[in-house]
Amino acid sequence: MPKKQAPAAKHAEPSVKLSTRGAARLHARHPWVYRSDIVGANDIPPGALVRVHDERGKFLGTALYSSSSQIAIRMISHGSVTDLPALVAERILAAIAYRKDLVANTDAYRIVFSEADFLPGLIIDRYNDVISAQILTQAMDAEPVREAIVQTLREELQPLGIVERVDARIRELEQLPARQSALLWGDKSSTEISMNGVRFYYDGLEGQKTGAFLDQRENYAAAAQYAHGEALDAFCYQGGFALHLAAKCPAVTGVDSSRPALEMADKNAALNATPNGREVEWIEANAFDLLRDYAAANRHYDTIVLDPPAFAKSKRDLEKALGGYKELNLRAMKMLRPGGILVTCSCSFHVSPHDFLKVVADAAQDAHKSLRVLENRGAAKDHPILLNVPETSYLQCLILSVTN
Repeated sequence: MPKKQAPAAKHAEPSVKLSTRGAARLHARHPWVYRSDIVGANDIPPGALVRVHDERGKFLGTALYSSSSQIAIRMISHGSVTDLPALVAERILAAIAYRKDLVANTDAYRIVFSEADFLPGLIIDRYNDVISAQILTQAMDAEPVREAIVQTLREELQPLGIVERVDARIRELEQLPARQSALLWGDKSSTEISMNGVRFYYDGLEGQKTGAFLDQRENYAAAAQYAHGEALDAFCYQGGFALHLAAKCPAVTGVDSSRPALEMADKNAALNATPNGREVEWIEANAFDLLRDYAAANRHYDTIVLDPPAFAKSKRDLEKALGGYKELNLRAMKMLRPGGILVTCSCSFHVSPHDFLKVVADAAQDAHKSLRVLENRGAAKDHPILLNVPETSYLQCLILSVTN
């Protein structure tokens, strides 16, 4: 009889074993595990789907693996996953459905917010008939996943163009091949959008992040409800707050250090011009310096908006960031007339809500002002917050009434 051959060895699925601390993070429903908490792993290719176990071998779920990031594990499911492109497509559809009853008064909003929509490493925004996508991890950059993203967006939203916004620094950290921001599908990368009845130009291949700050959309409208008199919008970018305030205020000044941003802001102002409309004054300047000079010159306003970029990119920056926020708010409060409105924002995740409230309160004390909190707001509803993932809660927007 011929010798019976041994069955071929089954190729083991990629898997990792986590430390007690790493497993505890997953049990707490945070999707990230750091490389230092991986205590065992077989040969894992970049961007692979991996099965995750605790030190005793208990199966914890399926994750996306990064061979380069310190966040080595991003959980995608607490069960088994065999077809990542299909799962990505399914979750994009779920994210679109989630926003149908939440988003109003706009044709520009976030569709997918990474971990908050259970799609770590993927950001998708809708700008009228143009879709913008950012792909930030090795797993999401795999060609079958990219194809699933584009096909799902095409079929469900029927845009005229899908653009990819590239964050070169993130791609370098993830050891992904260099790309340029480009049109992925269709023939349109720019359009016009509307937020709360205010119109804006959008160019999918220009500007910051995915092209606009959609997370402030609802805060623009809230600020306009309280705005009055002469208004100053510091760090105005392309005019989001300023153009909303212009509907209520007889005089609005927008300040930014970026000439291209101000040029776009001026085009946006023209887009909203009416026969009896008010013109917004745009000033190219460092907002810190301008506020210092205006405060020294005893300039006064009735409404001031402070919407600076993130001051604390890491915990190491926290002390300096708090000093920056205090300085800005102190100068603004000194410039506000009695009954004035201060809209002050922080998009620094490492500055907690408690820290931000305290620094604004300290500034009020030094300015000899009393503050009433009219609204304590966050990002727009299309940027959902996962309760167990604090990183999804990063934007703070205080609307304050200032008295002497």
